Amino acid sequence: MRLERVSFARRLQGYADALALPRQPVLEGRLLRMVGLTLEAEGLRAAIGSRCLVINDDSYQPSQVEAEVMGFSGGKIFLMPVGSLSGIAPGARVVPLADNGRLPMGSAMLGRVLDGAGRPLDGKGAMRAEDWVPMDGPQINPLKRHPISEPLDVGIRSINGLLTVGRGQRLGLFAGTGVGKSVLLGMMTRFTEADIIIVGLIGERGREVKEFIENILGEESIKRSVVVASPADEAPLMRLRAAMYCTRIAEYFRDKGRNVLLLMDSLTRFAQAQREIALAIGEPPATKGYPPSVFAKLPSLVERAGNAEAGGGSITAFYTVLSEGDDQQDPIADAARGVLDGHIVLSRRLAEEGHYPAIDIEASISRVMPQVVSIEHVRSAQRFKQLWSRYQQSRDLISVGAYVAGGDAETDLAIARQADMARYLRQGLDESDNLTHSAALLDQVFAPRAGS
Repeated sequence: MRLERVSFARRLQGYADALALPRQPVLEGRLLRMVGLTLEAEGLRAAIGSRCLVINDDSYQPSQVEAEVMGFSGGKIFLMPVGSLSGIAPGARVVPLADNGRLPMGSAMLGRVLDGAGRPLDGKGAMRAEDWVPMDGPQINPLKRHPISEPLDVGIRSINGLLTVGRGQRLGLFAGTGVGKSVLLGMMTRFTEADIIIVGLIGERGREVKEFIENILGEESIKRSVVVASPADEAPLMRLRAAMYCTRIAEYFRDKGRNVLLLMDSLTRFAQAQREIALAIGEPPATKGYPPSVFAKLPSLVERAGNAEAGGGSITAFYTVLSEGDDQQDPIADAARGVLDGHIVLSRRLAEEGHYPAIDIEASISRVMPQVVSIEHVRSAQRFKQLWSRYQQSRDLISVGAYVAGGDAETDLAIARQADMARYLRQGLDESDNLTHSAALLDQVFAPRAGS
């Protein structure tokens, strides 16, 4: 007796014929051309955001790549590829996929390094998924979100004492290149009180991904962390997906009642990936080369972080924002300040002086600090900032000896306390300082000195 191999599709159609179900035609398209990063197809009927497979049936060089529908004009569909287009030729088939894709989730993700599609990058084999979820997470009614009411200890003395973070807050870390933002993120990862840590390395150099995991994150922190990496050499759509994926992972664990720390480096690379996509499909630039869709994408990503409903988990998020040329009025930096709950600015001048972490206390603010600490703590932080700012204003006069003691009581006090304030703001890379001790040391800065 000879057994015939029957494909799954033929067997499925056989069942449909037996039930007298109508055949569902697959509307394929054909690839017309590629302009820049954009693929143009005709004959295809697909909605915005749907996934397609571009297939080259050439027997000499068969290949395929996944693409996403980004726009349309008349009978043309514009697609953005996720991977390399090597081997794709004009006339290739464009086949819509059955769904918009689901992503693997589960506790097995802890300690793993994944790409923007959920595929392992760490060489530890396949990951067992407990759930498969869509990219877009559930929206939370803003009136049902639990308010930010308790502080979060991040282990950084200057942040705990002067820029106290609330659980569920979203903060921006504004910095130029080479001022220590990655090191500061690593300190937060090791010292912050959180059940789960999600790290998104978006658009960074490939070398930095391995260095961050091995040298900055460390073996202990990686055990409770999930790292999603999409280096700068990947397609812009993959970088965009990686940022959304790490946010979706954070939402998944938050919905299970966990307190999550989300670190994304960087929000600027996410915006730049969206800019590449938008310009490629013909969207006109608006502000310094950024199309309007970029500024619409930022709040849609950031607003997904925060607290869940009462009794649920939380996502405390830190987003790094690269300031081109240390310009704090950069359009992405300016837009990020408007949608975040505070910002921490790193100063190149302080970094060059060997002052680490190089946090510019005058330019930084935590908008939820008054809600999560005592009024006495807020007053001490304000007093610290006043004296620090007074010293910085008179710094040039003091350095050249032009300031005469007794000329101004506030300046005299700022000079007397300068060494204590600078010591308070500095912290070693392996040194952790909890919230209670940070507040106590802040009070000691203003304590009366013997003989004064």
